[in-house]
Amino acid sequence: MTRPIFDFLLLPEFSFIGFAALVEPLRIANRFQPDAYRWRMVGVDGQPVTASNGIDLHPQARLSDASEANVVFAIASFNPLAHYTQALGRLLQQRVQQGASLGAIDTGCFVLAEAGLLQRESVTLHWEAVPAFQERYPLVHVQGEARFTLSPTLMTSAGAMASVDLMLEVISRDHGHALALRVSEQLVSGWVRDRADHQRLQISVRYKVHNAKVVQVIERMELHIESPLSCDALAGPIGVTRRQLERLFQDHLNVSPLQFYLCLRLERARHLLRQSSMGIIEIGLACGFASASAFSRGYRRQHGMAPSEDRKERPQRQ
Repeated sequence: MTRPIFDFLLLPEFSFIGFAALVEPLRIANRFQPDAYRWRMVGVDGQPVTASNGIDLHPQARLSDASEANVVFAIASFNPLAHYTQALGRLLQQRVQQGASLGAIDTGCFVLAEAGLLQRESVTLHWEAVPAFQERYPLVHVQGEARFTLSPTLMTSAGAMASVDLMLEVISRDHGHALALRVSEQLVSGWVRDRADHQRLQISVRYKVHNAKVVQVIERMELHIESPLSCDALAGPIGVTRRQLERLFQDHLNVSPLQFYLCLRLERARHLLRQSSMGIIEIGLACGFASASAFSRGYRRQHGMAPSEDRKERPQRQ
């Protein structure tokens, strides 16, 4: 197997911690096994690129320059398509035509998908970005809970810590599990996590609820955001009546099932507002609201501002 030489493509407002999480395991691997990996930073135009934390990095080359790299890894921003151009897409396509494989952290998948390079691939992104990605690229298979994916032609990770896990897997693949464990110990990671490990805490931990029936209902709610289920439809599969389900939610979460469900839908709406360019009415429909007015009223009650006001905030995820 050809061992990867990386061109790390830095796009404006890229995740600094995400970039470091990719490079540091490789640097430590080289400490134990000299010249195990090579890499360089590249930019679209060779000019300094500012990360989301305000730090400038100076690429060593342009993406269009000749390169020995056999992996081009896109490291993008909170709003990746703001920095996408057709010229960038053509450069990435040319690299693939020349035999390079691809990589992406989180929203870097938007850049690769926009360039038409993910038609037959399976990817993962940060869980907040998954709904917007699936809305824009419905034909790309997303492993929404996976921490990372790794195939001969593509590697993706859900974010910074997952990028450490991805690179440990790459090191294990290329040089053996023992070296990966040594690198993991240097990072005080403690173990090499599996790609199938979930990104998010399990429902029972997130909501501090351990009743199996309540957990099952929340799982179904999360799977049916666009077309919300009725209380009876939620209760039936777990073998309780609507009244019993309401008592379970009151006892364990101090809220009714429908109130809890509404909060989930409005949280999904906030993610789409801040992670995508979808229209506000379109987002409301995607989150199960029959009218723009109902969506706006519910959103204002939960988040304290109208959807249009919240969209302007667009907080950065480092």
